[in-house]
Order: sequence, then structure tokens, then C-alpha cells
Amino acid sequence: MTSAATVAAVPGRGHWVRGVVQDVAPPGVDDLAPGYLDPALLPVELLADAAGRALAEYGPAALTYGENQGALRLRALLAERTPDDPDFAGPEQVMLTAGTSQALHLIATTLARPGDVVLLDEASYDLAQRLFTDCGLLLRRIASDEGGTSVPALDEAARAVRAEGRRVAFLYATPTFHNPTGRTFSRARREELLSVAARHGVLVVEDDAYAELALDPGEPVPSMAGIAGHRGVLRLRTFAKTLAPGLRLGWLTGEPGLVGRLAGHGLVQSGGALNHTMSMMVTRLLEDGAYDRHLPVLRAGLRERRAALLRGLTSAGACGWTAAPSRGGFFLWLECAPGLPEEQLIAKAFASRMRIAPGSRFGHAGRTAVRLSYAFNPPGLLERAGRRLATHLHDPARHQEGKGSC
Repeated sequence: MTSAATVAAVPGRGHWVRGVVQDVAPPGVDDLAPGYLDPALLPVELLADAAGRALAEYGPAALTYGENQGALRLRALLAERTPDDPDFAGPEQVMLTAGTSQALHLIATTLARPGDVVLLDEASYDLAQRLFTDCGLLLRRIASDEGGTSVPALDEAARAVRAEGRRVAFLYATPTFHNPTGRTFSRARREELLSVAARHGVLVVEDDAYAELALDPGEPVPSMAGIAGHRGVLRLRTFAKTLAPGLRLGWLTGEPGLVGRLAGHGLVQSGGALNHTMSMMVTRLLEDGAYDRHLPVLRAGLRERRAALLRGLTSAGACGWTAAPSRGGFFLWLECAPGLPEEQLIAKAFASRMRIAPGSRFGHAGRTAVRLSYAFNPPGLLERAGRRLATHLHDPARHQEGKGSC
């Protein structure tokens, strides 16, 4: 067995080619946009070993249609990984999914109908927004602040949707290492949001893709699902960010009735568990502790990459931008000095052979902002790219005049 540390020596980036993987940047372009893991952090040998062991143990049972809700053994292991909810019942509250995107599609087509409204932060994961609109749902953006989703704004939005004669499908929330801003909501903010949602009878869909990727010390904040005892909350988890996105494997937790409705979807009935064979591989990794031995290595790799990007960005001084504090996940969210148009910054970055994600892609409508991923590239490249970007963000006039901390 190996972990990310030993896989780093494998020349895997040579296989990162068009026609094999999604969204490859042109040669020579430093890509700070995607939420992917660096090929050097993908545990190739670890997963190859797990595949062999799963097939040796389960044989043909690993290759046939799986139990609709997912293999019981894996669901039981995942149910045990809910320490913030001591009242969690067990595997009947767990369903395996083909990652977060498929779980969102399942929810949007089972628990909502076209014309229903999804409440979400003014800046939210862009591909979730695309998925919701493709399912015929309407988006209602909610104001947020440094602490996360605004509680009064949520209350006002829920009232407004009802006054319009429409139905709220659910609140889509990413309270831990928020994508794109990286913020983590406090327990108090989560409790207030849950209270408002419950008062309006609104289901909360908690996208917790980065829950296991805390990079700084400190007591973790309980999930919204854990605080609510899973009543009125569906929590989505994934192995895409901790093992490999190509597994297309995740899971959701919730009240048995809601989970049962999702497991009754025709997509699940036709073929059983989603990604059954991969789930048997991951079962082996959880059973023998290999997954938990892998996580600290991955976190160390991400921590090193985050530090490298920040070193590059601060090479010209931190004038011209501010970074939202992010204690984990994959991203840094930079808000730029007033007066710097988004199109100008993106064009400058592109001209210097760099790709970054503009804030408008996520629905952000405030001053110019960009999301930078530190997960996809090695530290040396991140530091160099950060230095180049810093030259575009740097605002000498503001720095010389001492106007703000930038």
C-alpha cells in the first residue's frame, strides 16, 4: 500500500491529456481554476491494491448490481463516521451516490419539481447552480457576510418566494470550507439558519464535500445535519476530494423517510447501487484503516500547496487584494482593490499564461473577486504563479498612500 507521499514520485502528469481527462488547460498554462487534486496527490497504488483486495474478498459480488441503497457494510462504516451526531441511527440513514453532482441531481428530480426555487448564497458553487437550472429549478440568491449566509436575508427570501406563490425546493448550503469563498460558518450561524429553515418548512441540503480536509488546528464545527439531528437536513459527502474524483463515489445521510424516497428513484431501481464496484474498494480502505492513514498525508500536501500560493501572492506585499480566511478545502477567495475590473484582471492573467476562476462565475456581484485553487498544482508552480498574479493585483498608488490593508 502507498499514500500520496509515495505516489508523488510517479510521473502521472504525463497522462493528464485531452481525451482522457476533463478540462485540460493548454500546454504552458498554469491552471489555478479547477477543484481537482494534483495528479501527484492521487493515491494510484493505494487504490490499485484496494481493488485487488476487494475482488479477492467479494469476488463476483463486487462486479454485479449492488443493493439499491448501497452495500450494507460500507453504509455501516460511513454511519460510524458521524461523531458530531451521537443520535445518528445507522446505515438505514445512509445512501451511496455517484458523487455529489449525482446526489444533487437525485434530490433536484425527486424532492423538487420544475419551477420550484432553490435558495443559495449570492456566491455559490457554479456547477451546482447549472445542475439546478438544468432540472428546471429557479435560483434565488441570498446575501451573505463574513460569517456566511445572512440569517435575515434567508428569512426574507423564504417569505418572498411564498408570497409569489412559488415553493422553495430547498436551501443549498456549503457551511464548511465554502466553495468558492472558503469560509466556515460558526455553530451559532448554523443554528440560526436551521431555525429559520425549520420555521418555513424548508429542507436544507448541506454540501459537505471538504469536511475531512481541515488544514489548520482547531475544534471542528458540527455539521448542520449533526446539529439538527438530521431532521430536515440532507448531508452530502464525497470521496472525490479525499481519494479521487474518478471514483465517482459519495454518500448522503438524512432521515430514513427521505433517504428511502431517494433510493426509490428509477435511476437507482434500474441497476441498483450507484458505482457498486468502486464502493467495495473503498470498503476495504475503511475496514483496514488505510483511508484514515491516507488523510493526514493528503492534508499535509494541501497545506504545503496553500502556503506556497500565499508566499507567491504576498511577494509584492498584500496590497491590492484581501483573502477570505480558509482553514481547509481547496480554495482561496481573493477580493481585489476597488476599481480593478474583472475582465481586465482575467485578461492580464491569461496574457501571462495563467487561468483563474472569476467571481462572476459563481454569481458574485460585488467588487472584483477570484477563486484560486491550490489543490491542482505542485508547490513550486503555485508559488511562481502567485508571484505573477500578485503583479496584476498590486496597486502601488494605494500602497504608497497607505490606504487600507488591501
